[in-house]
Amino acid sequence: MPRGRYSLHDPHDHTPLAHEHFQCAPGPSGWRYVSQLTTPTGDDHTGSVDLTLDDLGRPLRLELHASSWQVRGAALDGVTWVRTDPTGTQATEGNVPAHAFTGTSPAFLIATSRLLRLNPSPSSPATRVRLVAFTDPVLAPRTVDQSWALLRREAHATDNGPLTVDEYQVTALDTGEQHMIHMAGDIVLAAPGIELEDLETPPSTFD
Repeated sequence: MPRGRYSLHDPHDHTPLAHEHFQCAPGPSGWRYVSQLTTPTGDDHTGSVDLTLDDLGRPLRLELHASSWQVRGAALDGVTWVRTDPTGTQATEGNVPAHAFTGTSPAFLIATSRLLRLNPSPSSPATRVRLVAFTDPVLAPRTVDQSWALLRREAHATDNGPLTVDEYQVTALDTGEQHMIHMAGDIVLAAPGIELEDLETPPSTFD
């Protein structure tokens, strides 16, 4: 069961945003990721992520907390969610014909890669995916369209044996902005706004 810490920062000016203390693992239903977020200094708790995928990479259950806002969602007629305000007195439901969810947590990058299950080939066309993004600090929902391409898969020697690293190119279809993501199993090694600061155990591998 990998556990460790990511640091999250603004991808444009590198302002520190949070630390995300996580653990994740494959299980009978698919894969689960849970994390607690703190301020960059580690003094205050700022939110949490709890995401469970099924064997096909679809979100069975999502629960997000940030700034006293809460979102609960799942794959149902596309994706469906309920967003609750800090007072707990109002809840709004949303539904979009999308494939999955996304947000600032590295969990969502792993989840999208599991959903798409791409093969590494520079000649293969990119795969389009529609996601509902929950944006900080109030978890406001926004539908985004992206394309994903798995450019290469390489094995790197480590003290614990070979580590297979996937390199993805992700394109935001509304702006054309592209960025690279590097993953190993269920761990994000590098991505815009995300740095892996600490990892206690090796990544899990998916079948």
